[in-house]
Amino acid sequence: MRDKVVIITGGSSGIGFALAQKFGQEGSKIVITGRNSMELENAVNLLRSMSIEVIGVRADVSVESDNQHMAKEAIRAYGRIDVLINNAGITMRALFSEVDLSVVKKVMDINFYGVLYATRYCLPEITKRRGHIVGISSIAGYRGLPGRTGYSASKFALNGFLEVLRTELLKSGVHVLTASPGFTASNIRKRALSRDGSAQGESPRDEGEMMSAEEVAHHIYRAVIRRKRSIVLTTQGKFAVFLNKWWPSLADKLIYRELAKEPFSNLK
Repeated sequence: MRDKVVIITGGSSGIGFALAQKFGQEGSKIVITGRNSMELENAVNLLRSMSIEVIGVRADVSVESDNQHMAKEAIRAYGRIDVLINNAGITMRALFSEVDLSVVKKVMDINFYGVLYATRYCLPEITKRRGHIVGISSIAGYRGLPGRTGYSASKFALNGFLEVLRTELLKSGVHVLTASPGFTASNIRKRALSRDGSAQGESPRDEGEMMSAEEVAHHIYRAVIRRKRSIVLTTQGKFAVFLNKWWPSLADKLIYRELAKEPFSNLK
């Protein structure tokens, strides 16, 4: 990855920042995006203090023109795009019967359409370089999680899109990776939307027992190098995917029981 140009959407915190740090320390030239200008600037300054070559582009992935601007800025700064990591994402927690449907739409706009937009505008350059497209998916893209209607739907859609893209690009030399981290200690849960669209503000799970963002970044970096098709991280995540494939009725009961334990859960 030395001297490769790597775009990471939502790169100012969490897994995105850890990916920027990992690829940057391996010699890549980094472009990170984010919606919050101050957080983006702070992230860029911190990465530069680590001697990482990086620029920040303020962009909202759910806005198509912002993605076009992102790709143009990467080419203007570095002259090429080798890797796109579609990391920007948001989650939500509410039962489908109670959630305002605008919340589901917002999650889909960021988690699914944001990936479509970013990939469309980066694809020509990546195809030239026989580069890499990475989608940060989730266990929720293999197994629907109660109370997370929009999030699960967006990740199922993402997995389908990446599978189609991988097949369409089969003879192009472009590598497409679906990466599913499982529960990770990052700020995505703290920014989760509640049923009315307001930020919930607190994580419902013990993050001290989860995989760190840095561990996730290490695994994704290795998967890119090895041009792997997909990865599912954490023992819990692998078990959930396996069980849902081979014994879905039991998976229903176990997933329900597990998520009913969360604080603020409306599952009985």
